[in-house]
Amino acid sequence: MAPKRQSPLQLHTKKPRLPAAPDTDDSAKSPDSQKEKEQQEAIEHIDEVQNEIDRLNEQASEEILKVEQKYNKLRQPFFQKRSELIAKIPNFWVTTFVNHPQVSALLGEEDEEALHYLTRVEVTEFEDIKSGYRIDFYFDENPYFENKVLSKEFHLNESGDPSSKSTEIKWKSGKDLTKRSSQTQNKASRKRQHEEPESFFTWFTDHSDAGADELGEVIKDDIWPNPLQYYLVPDMDDEEGEGEEDDDDDEEEEGLEDIDEEGDEDEGEEDEDDDEGEEGEEDEGEDD
Repeated sequence: MAPKRQSPLQLHTKKPRLPAAPDTDDSAKSPDSQKEKEQQEAIEHIDEVQNEIDRLNEQASEEILKVEQKYNKLRQPFFQKRSELIAKIPNFWVTTFVNHPQVSALLGEEDEEALHYLTRVEVTEFEDIKSGYRIDFYFDENPYFENKVLSKEFHLNESGDPSSKSTEIKWKSGKDLTKRSSQTQNKASRKRQHEEPESFFTWFTDHSDAGADELGEVIKDDIWPNPLQYYLVPDMDDEEGEGEEDDDDDEEEEGLEDIDEEGDEDEGEEDEDDDEGEEGEEDEGEDD
């Protein structure tokens, strides 16, 4: 008969040593000893119940993964159709990235110029989903690099260790934005360094912490499911401009009202002067 599995909790639970007592029946045991025994039995039962909960959680994870894999396949034709429609809208993806608060913080002016040649973005989760995903960026012919497609992949191996790899960018002569960004930061003041981020394209060469790649997660989990919501975000500069125009209109109207009021006051004073003049003439007539 196999020995009974000892709970890991028991290994860490220090049971106080009690002084030896003569063999007596249960009724003769001290109340403290009885309570301690009950507590130990409760801990053992809690551990057994927790094992059942953990088993159900593992089973639920497996079932959820199967559902995700099923619906991931069902979504693919719709993603393809959406990409075809997006291709009809000029500058869709650069506008989407600029309007996204987290991504826009990573974009310099030259990055935006380069992203104007971005025509399509695709996010592909691996078939089993849990092992990783790939993000593809498709570009038209542009003055910055030779590549038509830039990709970055994220992998999670069986032991749970994350890793990433990406396309090597073939920069055209003098157009490497990652080096230009570094040179600009070295020459700039401290204030300017805080304002100017590193080039967006350094993301393709950064594999230092694949398990905490915020940009990859943002694109996969936030932008890719519904990029239209960010493309349609109103331009804050336009809103501020409209607000300033409204303020100017209000100020002009207030100014006109003030002028009208001043004009009415002047007319009232002139009328009073005329009345006083007429009264003075009548008084002179009476004296004659």
